[in-house]
Amino acid sequence: MTNRTIKAWYLVHKWTSLVCTAFALMLCITGLPLIFHDEIDAVLDSDPLPAMAADTPLLPLDEMVRAAMRMYPGERPLFLSFDVDRPVVNVTTGPRARSDRNEMHITAIDRRTAQKVADLDETGVMATILSLHVDMFAGLPGKLFLGFMGTLFCVAIVSGVVLYVPFMRRLRFGTVRTLRSKRVKWLDTHNMLGIVTLMWLSVVSVTGVINTLSEPLVDVWRANQLTALTSDYAGKDPVPPASFTSLDSAVATAIGQAPGTTPQFVAFPGVRFTTEHHYAVWLKGATPATRQLLTPALVDARTGDFTAMRTMPWYMLALRLSQPLHFGDYAGLPLKILWALLDIAAIVVLGSGLYLWLGKRRTSIEVRLRELRRGGEPVPVMAPAE
Repeated sequence: MTNRTIKAWYLVHKWTSLVCTAFALMLCITGLPLIFHDEIDAVLDSDPLPAMAADTPLLPLDEMVRAAMRMYPGERPLFLSFDVDRPVVNVTTGPRARSDRNEMHITAIDRRTAQKVADLDETGVMATILSLHVDMFAGLPGKLFLGFMGTLFCVAIVSGVVLYVPFMRRLRFGTVRTLRSKRVKWLDTHNMLGIVTLMWLSVVSVTGVINTLSEPLVDVWRANQLTALTSDYAGKDPVPPASFTSLDSAVATAIGQAPGTTPQFVAFPGVRFTTEHHYAVWLKGATPATRQLLTPALVDARTGDFTAMRTMPWYMLALRLSQPLHFGDYAGLPLKILWALLDIAAIVVLGSGLYLWLGKRRTSIEVRLRELRRGGEPVPVMAPAE
């Protein structure tokens, strides 16, 4: 690789790293507790379910919706989702179909008793950490900004890998020169951890960028796939119906079209994940390989008749698969522990990069390239370069 090429990659790495590293460090720090969000929520749960016989029958879903609406008179149902490991549904209500998030009420209801278990706490510690991690409390603009920072971080990773070979070729892989200066020890640790965590950093960065595009991708899906599925309803009243047919019947109809699946959540007419006329019953597979792949089944909310079903397009599948992969939610606690260890390593990489930048040497890239040709010290390759 020529000096000119190395210098070009060096400048790319330097400026992309300088712009994004502080935000990447924030995401790694906030992401660490989010890896264990299920376990933390279980510890903080102050409303455990009452003990009941294992064969206690579950009440109808329609009763769950009526219970939620009694708690919030004047509101209408928006979503209903199912807990994975307990007989609980989460009913979201709001004053209108396109209610803002701060207008919604999300209530967990015990399916055996139709009693409220808890309200979703969006002011607690974990909810605050999640909001900071997802959009920095800025909604869609915050998501897109973090997506841009994630893209820069991906470029910084690629450029760091390109620089790793010429600048580290005189050292054995994983060498940390403990007998040299403090700066050299940190530099070697930074480079070693950076290259070891390369694959993980790449996966988490790419999936994070995809997750920031969730709202635009859903809008594209609505404008294309959903419109094509419901073309027969194009001339009908665009206002959602005032009352709906039985939710239990709609869910049963949807499952009948895809035997072996189970519902993950239901979108009521008028919300973003369906049309003005349909329940959208989002079904998931029964195996670990298909559990993350959702298929929406549309059921007419006035008549209860099945309308259409189609697997999600590739970009929605990418979004769906990236969400659990981003937090290590695929293989239980062992993978989460591995994710946490790699996250801690990434924090060290980013923090050491900032330390190396703040204590940077006052030498130009041209001088350092001449040192490199003579066997001089390597430079940091996975965070702000000098």
